[in-house]
Amino acid sequence: MHKMISNNRLYPILGRTAAVTFLAAAGTLGLHAQQSAGTAPSLPPINLKASLAAPLSLSIPDDISYSSSTGSAETATAVDFSLNSDASQPPPRRKYSRPNYNDSHTNSDGSAKYTFVVGGGFTLPVGGSHSYLGTSWKIQAGVGRNFNKTFGVIAQFDYDNFGIQTATLNNLLAIYNGPPLFFEDQNGNPLSQISGNSHDWSFTLNPIINYYTSDTKGAYVIGGAGFYHKTADFTTPALASACDIFGNCFVYQSNATVDNYTSNAFGVNGGLGFTYKLSRFASTRIFVEGRYVYTFNSPRSFSYGDANLNGLNVFPQNSAKTSYIPITFGLRF
Repeated sequence: MHKMISNNRLYPILGRTAAVTFLAAAGTLGLHAQQSAGTAPSLPPINLKASLAAPLSLSIPDDISYSSSTGSAETATAVDFSLNSDASQPPPRRKYSRPNYNDSHTNSDGSAKYTFVVGGGFTLPVGGSHSYLGTSWKIQAGVGRNFNKTFGVIAQFDYDNFGIQTATLNNLLAIYNGPPLFFEDQNGNPLSQISGNSHDWSFTLNPIINYYTSDTKGAYVIGGAGFYHKTADFTTPALASACDIFGNCFVYQSNATVDNYTSNAFGVNGGLGFTYKLSRFASTRIFVEGRYVYTFNSPRSFSYGDANLNGLNVFPQNSAKTSYIPITFGLRF
């Protein structure tokens, strides 16, 4: 009984001794580690204020293997944005300027290379032409080449019609009915009345300068030169007959030609015009223009001609130099 009690006490004593020994060893190791750490060299303190205040130098490369010669060359290429084709490099910066629209129909400044013109209006004879010609109508058509928004050239056809002054017609009627001509109508009677008209048709080449252009409005100067064909026709009332395909014939009133004249000449023109677009997004412009036209016709003298009327010229005004002002309204697209 005494022996069992002694064994029971011995085991707790041994357990407590082992625990104390383990704790003492762990404390000794921790103290040794702290002493070892305390003997390690400490890092210098960082002065953030001084670092931020120091000037930034980009001339010193961060990489110790970076040579000064290579660095200057690469710096120069970077300044000039002449980066190589290495995939690791960013693409070069694009240099922007005015947009270039140049193609088969458009100039580099965005203007159309080609232009088309159609129009009509009226004619105003001036100077000596006003003494025998009267105001009438005109038509115009053309095609042009624009070299930019400012300058272009238009090839143009014009048909300018004129009336004949009443005083001039009355004077001609007396000449045709008097000696030595004695013109007769279809019934063998002296002419009761005559009518007449004159016209100039022309082909010209016309440089154009658009000196003002906005989104909707524009103004230009235009001038040119070319070939002018002047004609005068005089007629008298007459009866004519015609038949249809079924054999039915009928009589109608017409004009029979009494006399006609032609004259070819070189001519020049010049004037001002204004344009307007109904929408800033449209290319078609309405225009109105006025020009002064002068043709250098070669004068022919008055003549009754021979017995066969060869050389007859009782209207020498047709070969006189001609001047007039056509006013035209139309579309340019």
